[in-house]
Amino acid sequence: MGRIERKYYLNKLIERRGNGRVKVITGIRRCGKSVLLFDIFGDYLRAEGVTEDQLIILKLDVAMNAQYRNPMELDKYLRGQITDSSKQYYVMLDEIQEVSTIRNPWLQDENATIGFVDVLLGLMDFRNVDVYVTGSNSKMISSDIMTEFKDRGDEIHVNPLMYKEFYTAYQGDKRRAWQEFVTYGGLPRVMSLTSDSDKSQYLQDLIRKTYLTDVIERNRLQKDISVLDDLLNIVSSSVGSLTNPKKLENTFESVKQKKIDDVTISTYLDYFVESYLLRRANQYDIKGKKYINTPLKYYLADVGLRNAQLNFRQQEETHLMENVIFNELCVRGFNVDVGVVEYNYKDEQGKSKRKKLEVDFVVNRGNRRCYIQSAFAIPDEEKREQETNSLRRINDSYRKIVVVRDPIVPWYDEGGIYYIGLEDFCLEYIDELDRTL
Repeated sequence: MGRIERKYYLNKLIERRGNGRVKVITGIRRCGKSVLLFDIFGDYLRAEGVTEDQLIILKLDVAMNAQYRNPMELDKYLRGQITDSSKQYYVMLDEIQEVSTIRNPWLQDENATIGFVDVLLGLMDFRNVDVYVTGSNSKMISSDIMTEFKDRGDEIHVNPLMYKEFYTAYQGDKRRAWQEFVTYGGLPRVMSLTSDSDKSQYLQDLIRKTYLTDVIERNRLQKDISVLDDLLNIVSSSVGSLTNPKKLENTFESVKQKKIDDVTISTYLDYFVESYLLRRANQYDIKGKKYINTPLKYYLADVGLRNAQLNFRQQEETHLMENVIFNELCVRGFNVDVGVVEYNYKDEQGKSKRKKLEVDFVVNRGNRRCYIQSAFAIPDEEKREQETNSLRRINDSYRKIVVVRDPIVPWYDEGGIYYIGLEDFCLEYIDELDRTL
């Protein structure tokens, strides 16, 4: 199949072209960062008249470029390529986190170091240089490093394919597109594989040989590989369920017969989030207008990876559907929380009771908001009442949306709640939310 055009991210790069800042393209490995930078954006620049000698391209994860993982060698090489002050140069560096941090040889202080940030900021002294780098983990774009950039860095986070990107590029019967997507996910390479066994093997190899290995090596956890694997299994199998480290500690003890304390589990979950493998959603009390520290939810960055981690044994479409909706919202840059609505009522004996209802997603952008409920099916009025109970108890004027699995003609009920089919939501309506929210 041909190249998948990533227009959403291309436009972000075009908007930031020549803005005097380092454009840092982050994302999970194999999500398409390099293709975006070198092929899609590179071809855009060429079409705009940029010549090959203006493009300074270096892939730092390639063995032949290993010497440039030394920041001093990298700096020397790049400056040697910028030879004409009348030309505009575009520096494109792949996998910048491969560059080591070394001791500054000119200072006596043993804690004085030089790293890739110093190299990139040094290039900012050239008015005719525009810098773009990719990186595969958030260690290299942490808050500390962003502080070092001194407000000279822009992060562009690339994700696996959104459903609309997948659907547009899908070569088979479009009626099968959703089932393919919800099974094997949106990593671009999967779309070029033809057999189910090849797709399954590719994803399982990525999980074990790349993503888990990255987490282990980066955080020096060699002895804990089985614990990490078990933890990812537990989280993957409970996607969409509220949890916390203490609850997971109990699960390890009862199911795995392993004693892993909640502090360690919390740390390991942070490592998965930092590696872009997991996303977390915090719980928000809608009426109380406050965050609840625990429990919270975790979602996989790609549903195909989630299925591969579980050897494709647990494919409950209700959970996968919720995971996809969450990812689609995050990709658009919304802040997404799990909502809670509390209310008081009296039971049959007249005793006062307090109950909590869940809203799947509280979607925010600035001071604007909407509420989204993921409901696999609403076959009758009783089910509709059940699925919308939480939404009907929210006393504000923000949009309230119910997304159902099957195609339906979108409609509003008497309470102003909007109902829409999943594919229509992912292919069209979410773009409207992006424009208007």
